[in-house]
Amino acid sequence: MYIKRYTIASFVLIALVGWYIFAFVTQESMSIDIFGIHSPSLSIATWIIIPIVILYVSSVAHMLFYNFLGNMRLRRYSKDYDKIIDAIVEAYLGKKIRNHTYKTERYQLLGSLVDNSVLFPKYEMISTTSNVKINNVIKIIEDIKAGEVVELKEFSLLPSNLMVIQNERNRYKKGDLSAEDILSHESKYDISLCEEVFVDFVKTAPLYAIEKYKSFLTKESLFETLSRVNNDENRLEISNEILMTLFKEIDLNLKDYIKISSVLSLGIVPEQRMKLFESMSEDNEDAMGAYIYTLFDLELLELVDEILDISLPDEYLNFKAYRALKECNKHFSINLFV
Repeated sequence: MYIKRYTIASFVLIALVGWYIFAFVTQESMSIDIFGIHSPSLSIATWIIIPIVILYVSSVAHMLFYNFLGNMRLRRYSKDYDKIIDAIVEAYLGKKIRNHTYKTERYQLLGSLVDNSVLFPKYEMISTTSNVKINNVIKIIEDIKAGEVVELKEFSLLPSNLMVIQNERNRYKKGDLSAEDILSHESKYDISLCEEVFVDFVKTAPLYAIEKYKSFLTKESLFETLSRVNNDENRLEISNEILMTLFKEIDLNLKDYIKISSVLSLGIVPEQRMKLFESMSEDNEDAMGAYIYTLFDLELLELVDEILDISLPDEYLNFKAYRALKECNKHFSINLFV
């Protein structure tokens, strides 16, 4: 019942009761002693409506109290609803750490499920959901996927967030960021993005700049760098010492070292190439295999014999097989044996 309507109805009832008693029952007055206190003389009609007024005040106070409790309950549900919307938004954006606190039991269950789930929105939801915040986030996600640059600061996402990485990648591709902008502020960008742009960076960067950001070196960027050694386009002159410092930045296996030797065969003189792998082979078994490959490729068979003859019976079996075939005048590509 609405309090305003209840009040009007109560006042009408009180007035009618008082009028009826005063007009049709008695107009006499009386005084009542309450706990020894002598009250003033009032008409009997007034004494009758006083309890009704007290009842009205009590009932209104009762309704106001429970109305306040109901409003508080509804307010908790409203706040939890807003939190569940935020949780869905963060889940859509791929936020790793999601831990919302809910005050209502039903939302605690639903919120816990959302905070520990991976959610992927569908683009069609933009025209079907009635929540503006969710619609905006879905639009942001679709814009990022389409290669657009959007503002994500309000969501407090980490640099490692996939949406942030793709958004910064879009900025880079649109020319809003240069490779060096990203590499020189590595704390602001995810390592995967730094390594990605470094591949482009080494295609034209001078040697000192490559060395400056060599911590972002990957196999892909390494081979891009090696392809420039003594090349006519974007020529890069580099010593064996610097090459070895670059190789130490990443984990390389035998196939990688052999590929390095193959790539360098187009850019450096045979003597430098041989010296490079000879130096690395002193403390690196994989580099030793690449050194043997290099010697075969350079037709320095006497040096190959020196290495293979002192090796253990189960070492370098592929190279030993290749040497045996060459001794029998069987000509195969060395690449078939590595």
